[in-house]
Amino acid sequence: MTRRVGVVGTLVLLLLTGVIASAAHGQLAVSGQQVVGTLLHGMGLDTGWRPDDDTLVRTLWYIRFPRVALSLLVGAALAVSGAVMQAVFGNPLAEPGVVGVSAGAGLGAATAIAFGITAGGSWTVAGMAFVGALAATLLVYMTARAAGRTDVVTLLLTGIAVNAIAGAGLALVMFAGDSGSREQIVFWQLGTMNGTRWVEVLVVLIVAGPATVVAVALSRSYDLLALGERTATHLGVRVELLRVSSIVLVTLLAAVGVAFAGIIAFVGLVVPHAVRMVLGPAHSSLLLVSALGGAVLLVWADLLARTLVAGADLPIGLFTALVGGPFFFYLIRRSRRRLGSWA
Repeated sequence: MTRRVGVVGTLVLLLLTGVIASAAHGQLAVSGQQVVGTLLHGMGLDTGWRPDDDTLVRTLWYIRFPRVALSLLVGAALAVSGAVMQAVFGNPLAEPGVVGVSAGAGLGAATAIAFGITAGGSWTVAGMAFVGALAATLLVYMTARAAGRTDVVTLLLTGIAVNAIAGAGLALVMFAGDSGSREQIVFWQLGTMNGTRWVEVLVVLIVAGPATVVAVALSRSYDLLALGERTATHLGVRVELLRVSSIVLVTLLAAVGVAFAGIIAFVGLVVPHAVRMVLGPAHSSLLLVSALGGAVLLVWADLLARTLVAGADLPIGLFTALVGGPFFFYLIRRSRRRLGSWA
């Protein structure tokens, strides 16, 4: 209990610090005190810390706060989706990309960018990314399902095949597009929070919020599933229904994040496993703390993306990959030391 409180307290402190630092940084100088004062003023509390310059206030409310909010929500959504994937497959290396979410989203977004599809205005790329993610996941699921049940191994192998096909399609689309489209596709593939608006934050919240609540409500079933399918069935868990529901949750959480922020790798892999190593496998706390940890990781990654190189907004996926790549290697080595077991 003490460890859990310490971990949560540390993450909350890191999150608050990251939010203030991220909102304060930009071309217009804003102090951390002014950031806090602006937030409190928006809640009806006047501390006198709010900037007198209306330009600064508008910059905070319409440019920086939406970006920070989207970072929080997307990070939390990706981390929870990864935790659910690992629970369903019983594998610490599982993450949303396994079922084709990222690859399908990438192909959908690239198609919209390369061929100039603008039927939905500025929402076209996000909409196509979401549709692509859902289509890829549906294809993986329908292929792996037979005789009323879904085989996990077949699901994983099908996911690999769909990812390969989507990757080939993405390369073909990039070849068909012009140089401007290629640059935009490459940057989108690595993730960015640039240009975020409140309406996008609201859409992510509407989709990811209820999905996270449902995932937490299923935490006891995930704990029982960890004992084995047969044991879980005897204890009243409808394993197949749980698996299907979980895949839907993963798709919603990952797809809505990818649709508005691009492909951000390794958050769904690194965060849940790191939390599990510290707090243990109980999913009631694992899912909630993973959401908090994912928010912390993406807020700080976005801050680094904007500050590491002066005057540049680097792809946020670069920083998550720098963290996730070595961690992925560590997981592989750790699993091999367990006599080939992935449990």
